Amino acid sequence: MRALISGSSGLIGTALRFGLIERGHDVVRLVRREPVAAGEVRWDPAAGVLDPEDVSGFDAVINLNGVSIGERRWTDGRKKAIRTSRIDATRLLAEALAATDERPGVLVSASAIGVYGDRGAEELDESSPIGPRDEFLVDVVVDWEAATEPAAAAGIRVVHARNGIVLARDGGILPRMALPFRLGAGGRIGDGSQWMSWIHIDDVVSAFLHLIDASFVSGPVNVTSPDAVTNALFTRTLGAALRRPTFLPVPRLALDALYGRELVDALLYASTRVRPGVLERSGFSFAHPKLDGALRVTLGR
Repeated sequence: MRALISGSSGLIGTALRFGLIERGHDVVRLVRREPVAAGEVRWDPAAGVLDPEDVSGFDAVINLNGVSIGERRWTDGRKKAIRTSRIDATRLLAEALAATDERPGVLVSASAIGVYGDRGAEELDESSPIGPRDEFLVDVVVDWEAATEPAAAAGIRVVHARNGIVLARDGGILPRMALPFRLGAGGRIGDGSQWMSWIHIDDVVSAFLHLIDASFVSGPVNVTSPDAVTNALFTRTLGAALRRPTFLPVPRLALDALYGRELVDALLYASTRVRPGVLERSGFSFAHPKLDGALRVTLGR
């Protein structure tokens, strides 16, 4: 298989690129600089530049473009970057794929469970309605998914991989969460009742490969473990894996000072309890379905 990947240097992109190569597939990367090696194609999402001929003849395209939503506070400039790096880049890629003569069989485009919004303990699957558009992440994800429409209209099978919290050793949220625990200062956030829908990075890679192969699957797919947990249980499980106490809650004032209230409300206090309904029904098998095992594998315990 020939696969084209955007966002190949990110957490998921790096793991998926190596996963494809290990399975013998030919991988080409979309890069925003001048290509320096074989297997690279230049594009410029900010300027709207991508030659359709450069994306012709691939079997599968994986779109993972987008700046991190959780690394820094949401200033107006950062929120604009979060939107444009996803929506504009996705639309540019979808339009180029639609315009080429040799279109791919599938476009797997990254999305997020943030589309459901803050829903308390309500169990959600792909048939659940989206959250209110006045929530920033809901609004971003709805437009992000809609940006693939040119590809779908051209007859390309489009899958929206709605990723949950990705657990990985060397990137994502887990190393940042683990640090205060290692120092003996880890604890729940608020009362700990908010639900966290997570997935191990190995299962993310396997899920994307499964979605490429599963020709009967299209539309939204929740890429999460079947074992969503509350923040309180996540905290206790992480503390046990690191053999550290988890008695004290994290001070809200400290979180607001570091990241800003809007980000903290949306990412740390919001509750999203998601089931991977489509993955389960399509026969996908999770390597790390339970949180305790996933954390211990990731943390080398």
